[in-house]
Amino acid sequence: MGDKNLNDLLRWSIENTVSGPDGTTNEPPRSTLNPEALAGLMGGPSDADLMRESMAAIVSSDPEITLESKLTAFDNLEQLIESLDNANLLSNLGLWTPLLECLAHDEDEIRLMAAWCIGTAVQNNEPSQERLVALGGVEKLVQMAIGKRLPASSSVNGESGDAAKTVETGKQETNTNRRKAVYALSSAVRNYQPAMDVCATELRRQGEHVGGDGKPIDATDMDAVDLVINGLREKVTGT
Repeated sequence: MGDKNLNDLLRWSIENTVSGPDGTTNEPPRSTLNPEALAGLMGGPSDADLMRESMAAIVSSDPEITLESKLTAFDNLEQLIESLDNANLLSNLGLWTPLLECLAHDEDEIRLMAAWCIGTAVQNNEPSQERLVALGGVEKLVQMAIGKRLPASSSVNGESGDAAKTVETGKQETNTNRRKAVYALSSAVRNYQPAMDVCATELRRQGEHVGGDGKPIDATDMDAVDLVINGLREKVTGT
């Protein structure tokens, strides 16, 4: 157990020690144990451990780990990163890169879950928005949103070593996945100007008309952001 969790446990123990003459107290507990401290006390895995294990299952090339198991692991990861602290752990644990690589996976459902997790991680979370921009994730989501299948290293589909080559694709992305990519973009660009700038630049590079006069779109102007996001949603609906 880490020092912080040990300190939390000690404080909780002291504050909740019975003090009445008969060995009891009517006072409610003054503090509660956080999940990490409780996991350490009980000997169970921490959220960080669970996140690592989930990603290991998702990207595993073990044929005994089925697609259904991978999707279950992705669902568990998405629930874990609903916590702001856990979302920020993605960077510390080195999980952003494999998560973004899953946007180019052969399996439709894996790409869907990857976009979903990204949208959850970056929602109202500037550190995660920054990591997404830094790793080129916004460009990937834009391409996905407009219907392009991302070229992938075959390593994300279960191959490794010499077999891990770039796989080009002329396939179209599914509309279900496009909608999830739009959701992720919506979360990524709101109130974070660097992401909005990259999104607008990539959309223009892909031949999309955004922003009218070509000026920067204010990421804090929700009406302006909605025009971009709703325009992408309409393109999905119209296909």
